[in-house]
Amino acid sequence: MNTLKVALAQISPVWLNKTKTLDKVKASVTEAGEQGCGLVVFGEGLVPGYPFWLSLTNGAEFNSSVQKEIHAHYVRNAVQIEAGELQEVCDLARQYNIAVYLGIIERGKNRGGHSLYCSLVYISEKGEIQSVHRKLQPTYEERLTWSPGDGNGLRVHTLNQFCVGGLNCWENWMPLARTALYGQGENLHVAVWPGSDRNTIDITRFMAKESRSFVLSVSGLMRIEDFPTDTPHLEKIIQNSPEVLANGGSCIAGPDGEWIIEPVTGKEGLIIETLDFNRVLEERQNFDVSGHYSRPDVTRLTVNRERQSILDMKDE
Repeated sequence: MNTLKVALAQISPVWLNKTKTLDKVKASVTEAGEQGCGLVVFGEGLVPGYPFWLSLTNGAEFNSSVQKEIHAHYVRNAVQIEAGELQEVCDLARQYNIAVYLGIIERGKNRGGHSLYCSLVYISEKGEIQSVHRKLQPTYEERLTWSPGDGNGLRVHTLNQFCVGGLNCWENWMPLARTALYGQGENLHVAVWPGSDRNTIDITRFMAKESRSFVLSVSGLMRIEDFPTDTPHLEKIIQNSPEVLANGGSCIAGPDGEWIIEPVTGKEGLIIETLDFNRVLEERQNFDVSGHYSRPDVTRLTVNRERQSILDMKDE
C-alpha cells in the first residue's frame, strides 16, 4: 500500500475518431492492468484529439464553411459521458483494479450538448467516474472550439496512500488552480498535455519542488500520418502541417523536484514506474505548502466548485 505502480500512456489518437481512439485507450488500460499498474494516465483531449486544424487553416476566419464543417465533425466525435460512452473504459478499470485519468473533449449535456469542453476524467479502480474537470481557461486558438469550464472538477482522490489530482495543460501554470488541489492534500499531481517536451520540461519539476509531491506529466503524440483520410478538408489541414505536431514529452518528477523519468519524445506506448509514498513524507519535513509552511490567517483561497449551468430548474 506504500507504493503505487503508474503507467503514462503516451499514444496518438485516431484523430477526430472517437470510436477508434477509445479502442486504443482500452488497449492501453488493459496493458497497464495486466502489468499490475494501479493508475494509468492519458494526455489532454486525447479522445478524439487536439484541435490542430485551428492553427493550420486560419481557424479565426469568421463564418467560414471550412471551419464550421470541421467543427461539426469534432462535435460529433466528442464524448458525452451521460450517454455511457466511457462505460467500457470504466468496466476495464474495475476488471483490472486500476484507476484512470483520461483527457477527453466533452459534449456537456448540462450545457445543452452542443458546446465542447476540454475535460480530464478520473475513473476510480472500482470503475466509477468520480470527477470531470473542465479546463478553466482554453489557451489561444483553443478558445475558437472549446468553452471555459468551472471549478466542479477541482477534486482529489485517494489511491493507496496517495492523494491524486490533476489539471489540463496550461492550467498547471495557474498558481490558484494548483493551490486548490494542494489544499485538499494532493501529493500525486497529474498534468496532462496535448504533447510537447517544451511544455513539460520546466513546469513538471517546478510543481514537484513547489508541492513536494510526485508529478506525472503525460502527453500525446501526433504525426502527419495520424490524420485519417476521411478527415473533412484534410488537404487544407496538412498543407501547412509539420511532420510532427506533438512529440510527447511525458515524464515523472519526484517530491524533491528531480527527474525520475526525463521527458520521453517520439516514442509511443506505456512508460511505467513505481512510486514510493514515503518520499512525500521525507520532503514535507522542511516544506509543506498547505500545511506547516502556510499562513491561512494571512492568505487563503476560496474555491467555487458549483457546476455551472444556464438553468436552475424549479418544477412545481
